Amino acid sequence: MLSRFMSGSIRNLEREYSCTVRLLDDTEYTCTIQRDAKGQYLFDLICHHLNLLEKDYFGIRYVDPDKQRHWLEFTKSIAKQMKSQPPFTMCLRVKFYPPEPAVLKEEITRYLVFLQIKRDLYHGRLLCKTSDAAMLAAHILQAEIGDYDPGKHPEGYSSKFQFFPKHSEKLERRIADIHKTELIGQTPETSERNFLQKAQMLETYGVDPHPCKDVSGNPAFLAFTPFGFVVLQGNKRVHFLKWNEVTKLKFEGKTFHVYANQKEDEKIILTYFAPTPEACKHLWKCGVENQAFYKLEKSSQVRTVSSSNLFFKGSRFRYSGRVAKEVMEQSAKIKREPPEIHRAGLVPSRSCPSITHGPRLSSVPRTRRRAVHISIMEGLESLRDSAHSTPVRSVSHGESFMPRSRSQATDASERTAVISDEAYSPSISVLPTPVAEHSMELATSRQINGAPCSIEEEKESEAGTPMRGEGVDFGADGRSAQEGAGGNSTLSEVEQVNKFVLSVLRLLLVTIGLLFVLLLLLIILTESDLDIAFLRDIRQTPEFEQFHYEYFCPLRRWFACKLRWVGGLLINK
Repeated sequence: MLSRFMSGSIRNLEREYSCTVRLLDDTEYTCTIQRDAKGQYLFDLICHHLNLLEKDYFGIRYVDPDKQRHWLEFTKSIAKQMKSQPPFTMCLRVKFYPPEPAVLKEEITRYLVFLQIKRDLYHGRLLCKTSDAAMLAAHILQAEIGDYDPGKHPEGYSSKFQFFPKHSEKLERRIADIHKTELIGQTPETSERNFLQKAQMLETYGVDPHPCKDVSGNPAFLAFTPFGFVVLQGNKRVHFLKWNEVTKLKFEGKTFHVYANQKEDEKIILTYFAPTPEACKHLWKCGVENQAFYKLEKSSQVRTVSSSNLFFKGSRFRYSGRVAKEVMEQSAKIKREPPEIHRAGLVPSRSCPSITHGPRLSSVPRTRRRAVHISIMEGLESLRDSAHSTPVRSVSHGESFMPRSRSQATDASERTAVISDEAYSPSISVLPTPVAEHSMELATSRQINGAPCSIEEEKESEAGTPMRGEGVDFGADGRSAQEGAGGNSTLSEVEQVNKFVLSVLRLLLVTIGLLFVLLLLLIILTESDLDIAFLRDIRQTPEFEQFHYEYFCPLRRWFACKLRWVGGLLINK
């Protein structure tokens, strides 16, 4: 009896596993779920724990053993999506940024979005001018420590806190001045709302950067925002396509294509190259989901999307949630007492330190910190004053693909928007792509030279296992691009030949298959006695009767004669 009970308990344990989800305030939610549980079940548990109703803006992110990020699909089993062994570690993050976060219905939703944007600001994903940065940081100060109090906040108190990857003494003084004079009396809720209103006006609001390279080998960051598709190079936004202009997203291997109609008679195709095929597929899926969420009027309009064309094996994917318009309509119907919010201002943070979490980088002198940051950004800094823009293939008035003319490129460079005083260089630890093997040594040396430890802590918070001394450094790639141009071009030519051969083989297989199907249909029409209306109508046509008596019957007699001749030879032997 006891052995039967023990074996049953062991089987129950094998059917369950532990799952830990790190929330936006860096607390952890741990639960035990069934092995066949789907992503929606875990997401509902978290939303219930947070008392969150406007949950469609959020998602669960995890990192596979290859350091590639993924969004958990709610319609699929969790165990089948995770490539590692339990227990699993994941993160709750904002997946779809609200177009107007300050007007969200509930305070709890606004607070969670505030935490996400504060994290984006700290890790360099949200970039802005110095004046905007000072105001945003002052709102964070007001929301978390309240009004300025000379007894609690000594001179230079803002210098002890880290809001951005890098900031100067002048910016610290400006933050303190705004906090002391302009924000007195604001409650945490008011400060958070004002912070959201300011953040939503920035060019990089809602940007989750995907590092890629354009066709010239220049580093670029691709992103999907509430307003459209964005390409960032240096400190400029070189491309912006509204969602109603984007017609198709496609990927093949490492190559990502964006098809768009910017004018009635002009079509463009933007082409970029991701570090790995897995990163490219993740980029494509993010684009498909964002386009469906922000562009469509109803979720019933969502269709399954294929990643490639007829002759290449492609991926199929379908967005399964509600769209933005439906989410806003549903939010307007919420009628309940506002839930209590436990703000995490005094809780130690593991990846995005709150301003109350102690001095910032106290062990590193200010001049040395600046040198370290410059070394991290030097790869993209060279693009700062350039007008690099991704080459575009244009289709106009039925013409074939042609490169843009010099005058068109000049016009495009004049339209590029400068988004910051610094080059866009989000922390290498938080990029949604795998680790580049050739950059491990360089990233490790940066840690030795005093890079911020919070960057590494962000890695640990996003992934289930520590990833010390690893990162993606497209600056190093950019510097070595010309040195290895010969090898890269040879490799790309081989890949193109392989793709062409595979395409020809697939075309031959499809052709042979079609011929085989037509042969079967011909045999059924001429030799079978099936009396089906469809077949009967074909048999009664004059064309078929002429084909049958003038071509098929002589051909059949010829084949029969040859078969008898071959059979006779075999019998005589």
